[in-house]
Amino acid sequence: MNRLALLFAAALALIAAPLVAPVGARAQGAEDSGAAPSRVAGGDGAFLVADDVRLMPDDVLVATGNVEVIHEGRRLQANSITYDGETEHLSIEGPITLREGETTLILADDAELDRDMRNGLLTGARVVLASQLQLAANAMTRVEGRYSQLYKTAVSSCRICETGRPPLWQIRSRRLIHDEEERQLYFHDAQLRVLDVPVFYLPRLRLPDPTLERATGFLFPTIYNSSLLGFGVKVPYFIRMGDHRDLTLTPFLTTNTRTLEFRYRQAFVNGGISILGAVSNDELTNDEIRGYMFAEGSFNLRNDFKLTFDLEVASDDSYLYDYNYTFKDRLDSEIALERVRRDEFIRGSATYFHALRARDPNPTLASLVGRADYERRIYPGFGGELRFSAQAHSHRRSSDLNIDGPDADPWADGRDVTRFSLSADWLRNWTFGSGLLAEFRAGLAADSFHIAQSGALSSSSAAQITPSTSMRLRWPLLKRTQTGVTHLIEPVAQLSWVGGSNLDIPNDENTRVEFDEGNLFAVSRFSGPDRRERGLNAAYGIQWTRLAPKGWETALAVGQVVRDEQELEPTGIPSLSRSSGLRDEFSDVLLAGQLRTPGGFILTGRGLFDENFEANKAEARASWRNYRTSLSATYIWLRNDPFEERSGDLSEWSIDGSYRFARHWTADANWRYDVARDLQVNSGIGLTYTNECVEVALSASRRFTNSSNVEPTTDISLTVALRGFSTTTSESSFTRACRN
Repeated sequence: MNRLALLFAAALALIAAPLVAPVGARAQGAEDSGAAPSRVAGGDGAFLVADDVRLMPDDVLVATGNVEVIHEGRRLQANSITYDGETEHLSIEGPITLREGETTLILADDAELDRDMRNGLLTGARVVLASQLQLAANAMTRVEGRYSQLYKTAVSSCRICETGRPPLWQIRSRRLIHDEEERQLYFHDAQLRVLDVPVFYLPRLRLPDPTLERATGFLFPTIYNSSLLGFGVKVPYFIRMGDHRDLTLTPFLTTNTRTLEFRYRQAFVNGGISILGAVSNDELTNDEIRGYMFAEGSFNLRNDFKLTFDLEVASDDSYLYDYNYTFKDRLDSEIALERVRRDEFIRGSATYFHALRARDPNPTLASLVGRADYERRIYPGFGGELRFSAQAHSHRRSSDLNIDGPDADPWADGRDVTRFSLSADWLRNWTFGSGLLAEFRAGLAADSFHIAQSGALSSSSAAQITPSTSMRLRWPLLKRTQTGVTHLIEPVAQLSWVGGSNLDIPNDENTRVEFDEGNLFAVSRFSGPDRRERGLNAAYGIQWTRLAPKGWETALAVGQVVRDEQELEPTGIPSLSRSSGLRDEFSDVLLAGQLRTPGGFILTGRGLFDENFEANKAEARASWRNYRTSLSATYIWLRNDPFEERSGDLSEWSIDGSYRFARHWTADANWRYDVARDLQVNSGIGLTYTNECVEVALSASRRFTNSSNVEPTTDISLTVALRGFSTTTSESSFTRACRN
């Protein structure tokens, strides 16, 4: 109502000026008013419009009939307004409607207010905040231009129709105070009613109004039941610690655990940080205290540099799985400094890894990794492009043993590796008259390796210089039909050569090599320089793309790599795994495709097929999204490969989707199934009811995995949230309508 006071103060300034004029002049103005609506305008941009405006004796002004006051985007409508200049008393007869932008709507039957609108009484008042929350009262008083006191109040965000039926929920209170400056609602003797049945009573209750983005107080609880953790409840409490930071504490109490979850966020001028964590005292292990903490941050520094960090720690390997905080197999903590410009890239990072799976022993895992990268592009006067890069890499294992024992992998014990790499490449492109595109590349790379605790199977230091060159030809062919369909066919062929031979050093950076359309035409498909594809090799492929005017898109790519000889280690064994598709002189055939429809359906597939057209590796992904449905499915297939520590075939389905089967009801489900082992990995279902004033979510999930540190669990949760106390309005499609 303080905004209402400002509005009327501007209008009353227009009234004060005529009141000092002679009475005769005022009477003459009233007689000349005629039948047209009267309009009074002030120098401050206020307008008073009514069917009839009269200046009466005894300093009384009366405006009647469709009275409307407009000031600074605020609009007041009433049946009549009477102002007494002697008592400075303002009487307004309703129905009264006040609109203030898009946030506040006030309705009332009558009002008795002072001139400054700072104090007064409104009867039959109803306030709508942010188009969400309705406050209805028998009477409302205005105090000191800041507080609105509502008596015998009903508060709800539910659509209320003239059917006599009570809203789904409402808060009844003897008195409600709305502090417009702090944007808080204070309830006295509050009752929470569901379908007009009292279910909860609080002598005092404070809630934020919908225009406040962040306010200290309780958030809506979640009822939780787990076969592992027991039955209990989560009750979040949000603490606003200023405009730029906050803390959320969530006590999580069940029959088997006493946990305190926390989240801290802070924004700075040049970045921000976020910290998540929990501390538990449970009966699942012998440890008295268990917990975890995940922290991340990002800061913009001078000269376009950016500092990022993340921290991931847990008290034990099973804690995160037990409490469903994450299903990561490895925790990684990193700090990095980088700068990315058009012709330059700089990055330095230090990363620490910790494996959570029992089959990954952390002493022989390269847990501490440091890396620095520098890349630069230069465009010389003789044409083409020069690319320079420098890289330093080091990883360390905590094990001090050269070999862990006769059953251990001799290439993966306690060794520590440091590498320095330099490279320079020159690239030049040509376009011929027929549309043929040619790209020539020549480069030279130098690498130096230093290995500690290498044992007797490799050298403790080594260095190499590797020259390389390649020529790639592309011939894009374009056709557009009379119906507007566009076809693009692009055959590509590349011939490349890499000199030198692989060193007698362990393979640490290339134990998993992926072959896809992204590196089909790379000079070397190894991910690290401790291995390179040597000798002469060729790659060829063709890509077809079809674009239709109505939104249909189709793409298909096929390719293969051919080399003069098989890639071998210094010991004579193959350098590449069978499932990589690159092991032999003729690689597997790479086949990839994608289909997009205007209805939101996307299908993507990729596979590597041998000479018998049997898949060594394949994946397919499908998704469909529209107004009511969201569905995604993934299938992966990997052939057994001891080289990649996979003793059996891997075949797995994963499905995730939701369907809005009614206006207010949405169902969702997820399912993951291991086809090769014929067992379920996890599954879950959920049901959500949403309207304009409430959201109820019920979910159940089951994790079937079982290992030495993870047990199968079943989790059920129920969350009830009252809408209307949030700055985020509910989607309009969920809002119920009144029937005539």
